[in-house]
Amino acid sequence: MKLSRRSLLATTAAVAASTVPAAQAEAAPQGHGRTVRTGFERLAADGYALLDGQRVGVVTNPTGVTRDVRHIVDVMHADRRVDLVAVFGPEHGFRGTAQAGGSEGRTEDPATGLPVYDTYQISGQALADVFTESGVDTVVFDIQDVGARFYTYIWTLYDCMEAAALAGKRFVVLDRPNPVTGRQALGPVLHEEFATFVGRQPIAQAHGMTVAELARLFNGEFLSRPVPLRTVTMTGWRRSDHYDVTGLPWVPPSPNMPTPDTALVYSGTCLFEGTNLSEGRGTTRPFELLGAEGVDARWAEAVNALDLPGVRFREAYFAPTFSKFAGTTVGGVQLHVHDRDAFDPVRTGIALLVTAKQVWSGFAWRSDDWIDKLTGSDRVRTMIDAGAGTDEVVGAWQEELAAFRRVRRHYLLYT
Repeated sequence: MKLSRRSLLATTAAVAASTVPAAQAEAAPQGHGRTVRTGFERLAADGYALLDGQRVGVVTNPTGVTRDVRHIVDVMHADRRVDLVAVFGPEHGFRGTAQAGGSEGRTEDPATGLPVYDTYQISGQALADVFTESGVDTVVFDIQDVGARFYTYIWTLYDCMEAAALAGKRFVVLDRPNPVTGRQALGPVLHEEFATFVGRQPIAQAHGMTVAELARLFNGEFLSRPVPLRTVTMTGWRRSDHYDVTGLPWVPPSPNMPTPDTALVYSGTCLFEGTNLSEGRGTTRPFELLGAEGVDARWAEAVNALDLPGVRFREAYFAPTFSKFAGTTVGGVQLHVHDRDAFDPVRTGIALLVTAKQVWSGFAWRSDDWIDKLTGSDRVRTMIDAGAGTDEVVGAWQEELAAFRRVRRHYLLYT
């Protein structure tokens, strides 16, 4: 894995100095008795002092809400202490009206009258020009991530940081929890020649970081011109926390991410986007239901025989309402995670690919090699095609994962 590691100690010290400090955890017992306060809550509680005298633009989507589910754009627009002049929408749009692979375009927000600029698949100087046109001095980022490298919001973060540096803008990241915990990084690390919008830089498939931590990593390791960065951390969040102990409301970050349970499996089962099997889009359990026409009970039997930690598989039949196999009843499996701390989503995703190919003669990869973009190289595809088992595939990325983990730890903000 090629990581720059440029002036790592100096960079780490400089970035740490630009972080709005927070207590590691508020005094309260583990679990529901502990209050997690988001970066936005802390920014507002401080009277928006970090934004004083700045013309502000916000990169956000429907997940940018307070704990009483008011949108932060509505809250900030109504507050005279903030000079909010623009909104920037990612994939799916600012108000979340677009499906996967879509955005809302350039609009005016009817609720606030603010101009909304589209950032989806815009980067570099073109995005810097958008920031210049908007007239902002400071770009604020507040979007709920789900912890997977191929979830595009973290690359919207990266692109916006790069563009803000080019345009001479300040950048502020308001932190939110990694909903599947931040205990460890898992899975293969992207190879740079496979970089796309579902993976700009060499990080692990399940990165185990919050968006503020990722921003620090991007600034310290990957951006050719670091941006003036401030991060507003959470209080009360611990790396071992799953989303349901935070006390925060869950707003689906995208149309096919309805619950934190979806996020728990997503970094593994999203790999089925790279195959001709349904990944469950068009059902009420996307990424938990997987299948295709002609798949039968043998798949559940094969993957259950591997005794993967923390999860069991049920023979399942479903008819997606859109996407692959729309209106057709297909057979497959449903994942049931019974011990989420033991569950390894990436190993599980590989095991499902291996066994699906073994038991279903119709198995095929997408013709555009989308699986290579998702996994970050052609290794997973070529190894499975050559007959490799789960342990062999997973073992092949351990050296590069260990290297990423060593770099990652310099940018973590929470115990």
